[in-house]
Amino acid sequence: MLRRQIRQRKEYIYRKTIEARERTIQEKKQKLKHALDENKTIPTELRGAAISLQKTLAWEDEGGEGVRSHVDDEYRWAGVEDPKIMITTSRDPSSRLKMFAKEIKLIFPNSQRINRGNYEVKQLVQACRANDVSDMIMLTEHRGDPDGMIISHLPYGPTAYFTLSNTIMRHDIPDVGTMSEAYPHLIFDKFTSKLGERVKSVLKFLFPVPKEDARRVITFANQDDYISFRHHTYKKGENKQIELKEIGPRFEMKLYRIILGTLDGTDSADIEWVYKPYMRTTKKRKFLSAD
Repeated sequence: MLRRQIRQRKEYIYRKTIEARERTIQEKKQKLKHALDENKTIPTELRGAAISLQKTLAWEDEGGEGVRSHVDDEYRWAGVEDPKIMITTSRDPSSRLKMFAKEIKLIFPNSQRINRGNYEVKQLVQACRANDVSDMIMLTEHRGDPDGMIISHLPYGPTAYFTLSNTIMRHDIPDVGTMSEAYPHLIFDKFTSKLGERVKSVLKFLFPVPKEDARRVITFANQDDYISFRHHTYKKGENKQIELKEIGPRFEMKLYRIILGTLDGTDSADIEWVYKPYMRTTKKRKFLSAD
């Protein structure tokens, strides 16, 4: 079993290497095709390979699917099979973090919560793989307040790291509504960059496909790279007005790292993206939005 996992992991990394190379070639072809169609000068960096690229362009079908993305491999069963999620916490969780983990379990359909106890991360990941768990969520805290969420997609990754802030539990929200068990509709706002689309796929595929008549809505709204999580149910009131009822919890998420691996291999996994707060231009840039 261990040898097979190692072999499959190596094959996955090899496919990603091939994908990156093919994507670079595809981008060059698109630049060359655009220059030829617009009757413009061929870019300097393409002049050496323009003839060979032109030969391949002549035989390609414009209606092709293009380069196969690693998302096709990671989430190939999305929409076909419902996700199966396991939720756990850091070691020795406080009562507040335990309560937050229970509320997170209510958010995700088909999820189970497990007490961390003395289990190591490697043991948890192996147990998740053995039970066909699609995603593992680990919640962390600082002095009793939830401050982090790690979402690890199984069996090979990716793993996204988020900080949590302004966390408000369900019991802290006045006149909170009852928790619906329907599969929720999802709203994503301002995830327009390539990294934003990546984060959107990580969050979107945690939820199964909802029914059309579901009255439950979960919103991920991006504002200056802070993702606001909101959870509502709705109904039609008088004069067909839509009435929202918040059912909580609510919190803000901020992405700070994505690795191409799972939680049990963070030391050896490649880093896909990392937030670098000490760079001179970091405060001026918006990573999740192309606006």
